[in-house]
Amino acid sequence: MLANLHVKNFAIIDEIDVDFGSHLNILTGETGAGKSILVGSIGIALGARVSPEMIGSQGDYAMVEIVFQIDSAETLRRIRQMDIEPEDNQIVISRKITGSRSINKINGESVPVSAIRRVAELCLDIHGQHEHQSLLNKEKHLEIVDEYGGAACAEWKEQTGRLYRQYMELKKEREQNELSEAERARQVDFLSYEKNEIEAAAIQPGEIEQAEETYRRAANAGTIAETLGRVHRLCGEDAAAAVSQGIRSLNEISGLDSALSGFSGELMQIEGLLGDFNREISEFMADFSFDEKELTALERRLDCIHTLQSKYGNTYEEIMDHLQEVDKKLEQYADYEAYREKCDRQMEAVQRELEQACENLTGCRREAAAQLEEKISNALRDLNFAHVDFEIHIGEREEYRADGKDDVEFLIATNPGEERKSLGKIASGGELSRIMLAIKSVFADSDQTETLIFDEIDAGISGRTAQKVSEKMNLLARRHQILCITHLPQIAAMADYHYVIEKEVGAERSRTRIRRLSREESGEELARLIGGVEITDAVRSSAREMKEMAEIMKTR
Repeated sequence: MLANLHVKNFAIIDEIDVDFGSHLNILTGETGAGKSILVGSIGIALGARVSPEMIGSQGDYAMVEIVFQIDSAETLRRIRQMDIEPEDNQIVISRKITGSRSINKINGESVPVSAIRRVAELCLDIHGQHEHQSLLNKEKHLEIVDEYGGAACAEWKEQTGRLYRQYMELKKEREQNELSEAERARQVDFLSYEKNEIEAAAIQPGEIEQAEETYRRAANAGTIAETLGRVHRLCGEDAAAAVSQGIRSLNEISGLDSALSGFSGELMQIEGLLGDFNREISEFMADFSFDEKELTALERRLDCIHTLQSKYGNTYEEIMDHLQEVDKKLEQYADYEAYREKCDRQMEAVQRELEQACENLTGCRREAAAQLEEKISNALRDLNFAHVDFEIHIGEREEYRADGKDDVEFLIATNPGEERKSLGKIASGGELSRIMLAIKSVFADSDQTETLIFDEIDAGISGRTAQKVSEKMNLLARRHQILCITHLPQIAAMADYHYVIEKEVGAERSRTRIRRLSREESGEELARLIGGVEITDAVRSSAREMKEMAEIMKTR
């Protein structure tokens, strides 16, 4: 679960440090107090992009740090697979945002932001106040069904994608090689020219590197010979005579101090090495020679090699690969009809496999959709849809895609006698929020993600519906840690931990802070949500009654 959040110098937040509890954490506050900024800071800690403009006025960087206490053995296992070792089952994620870059760390170790995102996916799911609008996109419906289908759907989907890509590659190859007789003749002439040019050059393995090295030596032969001669003179007879004289001088005084014998031995080794060096350099100079004819021939050979490199590849292997491709195409064009028949047979074979994989994927989706449809319908009734007729319709597209041939769409009727229609044609914003909450509640039963954040998912609802939403939140919170930002007292009353987000307006600037409320303070906050500007004794009494009813509900 999300144990701690620390934010420093982010937007209008100077610095906050807050510990969250398990189960249902409710965050309330006046409009504009900074609730969305707080949720945004969590998103940034988990890898979201951030503009340098969000850095506050109290320094040249912003800092966001979150601490997760991981209780799920499966989540710990998957984190360790990323080569990240939790410390006491804790993961500490921090991001320091400067004007030009961010510094990202997990448990003190610098990591790329992609690693933070992967860990975040395992630990926390943020459902923003506008996410329910994604339900208007049918692609989201297919994604939801596949997620519910689990490993079975994922396996068939992977196989379908692989076969689809294979089929499209064959189709592309077939279309690219669909040529008229005149075009084939031109291709054959061109390819034959390339084949003859490469084969006539007769390049050998390793020849390119060897020729270039030999040419460097030949082109710089004069410089090499001049330098070697100078070195030989410097290390020749005069140097050898000087070393010999040094040995004799040391021998004359070696009896005066036993330590001097070591110097004499070292100098004798130098004399031997110098002699060997002079012999070797003399032999090298005797064999080192290049004439103009050899250099001219070498230049011509390199010109030939460089021409091939400019056309067919920089290395011997690349040039030979191109030759193999040329031979393959010439073979195709030599018996073009046989090649076309072969391509057609391959495409037909892969298409049959693709059709079968799509059928299996469709079957898996239909089975998952039937179960999911029933569960979402039940969850919607729990959320005060007095009449709900919900269907997951699976149709068929005209063309194959990498994710199969299914066209999945959620249909709903919310009044008796109505025909089921797509969500975009019938559902209001508040209904979309509840539908998304119903979907989230269905997945939460089996979801390994420990923490769920709902940012004003209660938009567009009130009264009895709000009460039903609060009860659903309470049920979710029995299996997950929930952080919920709300304006509704019915939901806030269900809190296990209640926090208020406040904005302090000063003469020069505003600041946001968050604090956990006591039971009495929570009652006052509920009264504010119920009564607005004027909080009377009657309003306070209603708030207490609402809290007591929530406590009773939580014990059921």
